[in-house]
Amino acid sequence: MLGFQPYETFQLLIETGGIDRTNTLLIAACDAYARRGRATLQESEQFHALAARLFPAAAPSARAKAAAALGRSESLSAELEELIVANIGEDLADFLVSAPRLSEATMLKIISTEDVASAAALGRRSDLTNVVLAKLFQMNSRKVYRALATNTTVAPKGPYLAALARSAQMDHQVAWSLAAREDFDAALLAPAFFDLNESDRIKVIRAFAMRATPAAPIKRTLEQLSVATEELTRALMKLFTENRRPEVTRLLHQITGLDEVRCGQIAHDTSGAALFVVLRAFGCSAYDGLKVLIHATAQDGERSGSLATFSKLFEAVSVDATAYLMSAWRGEVNLLDLGKAEYRPFTETRRSAAAAAAQAPSQQVESTIAALARIGIKHAS
Repeated sequence: MLGFQPYETFQLLIETGGIDRTNTLLIAACDAYARRGRATLQESEQFHALAARLFPAAAPSARAKAAAALGRSESLSAELEELIVANIGEDLADFLVSAPRLSEATMLKIISTEDVASAAALGRRSDLTNVVLAKLFQMNSRKVYRALATNTTVAPKGPYLAALARSAQMDHQVAWSLAAREDFDAALLAPAFFDLNESDRIKVIRAFAMRATPAAPIKRTLEQLSVATEELTRALMKLFTENRRPEVTRLLHQITGLDEVRCGQIAHDTSGAALFVVLRAFGCSAYDGLKVLIHATAQDGERSGSLATFSKLFEAVSVDATAYLMSAWRGEVNLLDLGKAEYRPFTETRRSAAAAAAQAPSQQVESTIAALARIGIKHAS
């Protein structure tokens, strides 16, 4: 096989030729096997018998090099995988990611060692079985969850969805990865809202468009307040125009019940996404809400389109939905309830249409924004 001499000859060479020859033979044999391509079962067994003799007799550096070469093979039995894992050294993680195939037995054995780096490498593979996935999700490791969050072959459903959603609340990198996925319900990232970038915050808000939500505990607080929408918008306009954001923080703390740190984040969020949620939760219309947002957000050439986006969101996202989103910020709701049939988003086609509508400004919207901009200039002067 592969033009090698009988294995007894190899054993003789090992015994009489010294470690240098053993190193050379091992690396050459592994490289030749990997280059051969698909091997028969008999050839694989024969090679394993040879490699099992050579690996223990070789130097550590040669074993690592030979294992790396062998790792490129398309014909790795579970026994050969075990040889690679045992000898490849610091390149183990790279092998676990790039190996064309890995047996379930090998993956489970890796996980059983509780080595986080190796488990995280496995979490990036596209051929994970349900048994392996279950074991990975049971590991209490941020690195493993970060790998799983980026793995688009892992469908976010059932217990896996719940585990990823919980992890996103505690790890911003998991939240970022999930926000980038089209197959993940962005509404479940509501608790991580303030860890997300501007575009992903908008994505979370859009996930509530045209969507029924469970009763929000904060809704009772909002209903008990005697603050009129017109008075609220007038006060916020004045404070934002004069750049008195610390006072905005205190006002929001008084009327929302959110903690002061969170209200400070809302007051200083120049993208306007967080402030939109609060304004809509208080029942602001597009006209009233945009009067505040135009003073609160940074409106340069690249960001002027954001007001058009918010104007459509005022129409698409209900008061109840934004109240629910605020309750999620306070940790008062179980977001997994959104997976129930009555709270699920529309089908993909209708959701895409709703998202497009929430993005595309109409001529009427543009004229409204222009009028609001003039109002803003007058107030500023």
